[in-house]
Amino acid sequence: MSSAPQPMRQRVEDYIRKLQDEIVLSLENIDPNAPKFKRDSWLRPQGGSGQSCVFAMPSTTTDDSDSNIASHRHESVLEKAGVNISIVHGTLPPPAIKQMRADHSSLPLPEDVPGGLPFFAAGISLVIHPRNPNAPTAHANYRYFEITETNNSSSSGGSGSTPKVLAWWFGGGADLTPSYLIEEDAVHFHKTLKDACAPFGSQLYPTFKKWCDEYFYLPHRGETRGVGGLFFDDLSELAHVRLPSPASYTSDIGSIDKGGPAAEKLRPETQEEIFEFIQSVGNAFVPSYVPIVQKRTTMSYTPHQRRWQLIRRGRYVEFNLVYDRGTKFGLMTPGARVESILMSLPETARWEYMCELGEDQDTEEGRLMGVLKNPRDWL
Repeated sequence: MSSAPQPMRQRVEDYIRKLQDEIVLSLENIDPNAPKFKRDSWLRPQGGSGQSCVFAMPSTTTDDSDSNIASHRHESVLEKAGVNISIVHGTLPPPAIKQMRADHSSLPLPEDVPGGLPFFAAGISLVIHPRNPNAPTAHANYRYFEITETNNSSSSGGSGSTPKVLAWWFGGGADLTPSYLIEEDAVHFHKTLKDACAPFGSQLYPTFKKWCDEYFYLPHRGETRGVGGLFFDDLSELAHVRLPSPASYTSDIGSIDKGGPAAEKLRPETQEEIFEFIQSVGNAFVPSYVPIVQKRTTMSYTPHQRRWQLIRRGRYVEFNLVYDRGTKFGLMTPGARVESILMSLPETARWEYMCELGEDQDTEEGRLMGVLKNPRDWL
């Protein structure tokens, strides 16, 4: 007699734990002489747990003089990095419900519920800040969310029964943020992600690539945060706000009975297909990014390049603290673990008044700004 299939929440938890181990190991292998990631397991009093895996070199000085900057090229490959997972549950308070309804307007989320709204969320979030300005910062996040009934009375009953799921969805993506534009790196990153999307529908990569360019955008600067990648949300069996619905591409289904070609698959349609897609793009992070760091970390760099890197990191901070939905929602959630939420911020950054770097299009800094202000199709 076959056993009942595991609930999706358990399968997601098992997957993100495995993926976290694989990514951390691959990053540690880049620089065997550097300290290992610090593994910090934690419990959430309101329900759930997680593990933060963080890399940061012990700081011996705060001096950012030219001589100290020059010595950094002989230090660790990574300057700051974190690969975090969280598996949490509990009740969303009214402010968080309001934010969720604004961020997920296409989903059938309940109205404000007295006493809050039960939820379950599991995900992996990572940010890698290499030391060398020629090696780009990378970010990835994949998550699963459930909204459940306020009580179990209409389910199978009993305090230990699984609550009825009212809505579920997957979200996530990955993106690349270089300080200096090396086009082959951008192409490699995008091609790897596109290949991971391809088996699940022809519209996934172009739709989520465009969404990424639009999402990681600083309106007050008029520039994207980096050279993009993938970004998506609200991915479920329901009609999607950006992807075509199944009804829009099955008009030639009759040709199958006549031996003709089947209708083109544009997107995953079932929960199982969507979870397989999540695993495919999640597994693509290491091959999309680690080879880039391995190539760029041996390149020499100057104090001028380090200065520009820190200025670009300042823009990274601006986006994460002002616009990023995950950061804002996380800080609104009861029992928020601030250290993990703000793990994405670099160890050092810089803000210069009326900085002139990047204004001249004939400079390396200007080349980067050109694509940040006019996102490209890298493939």
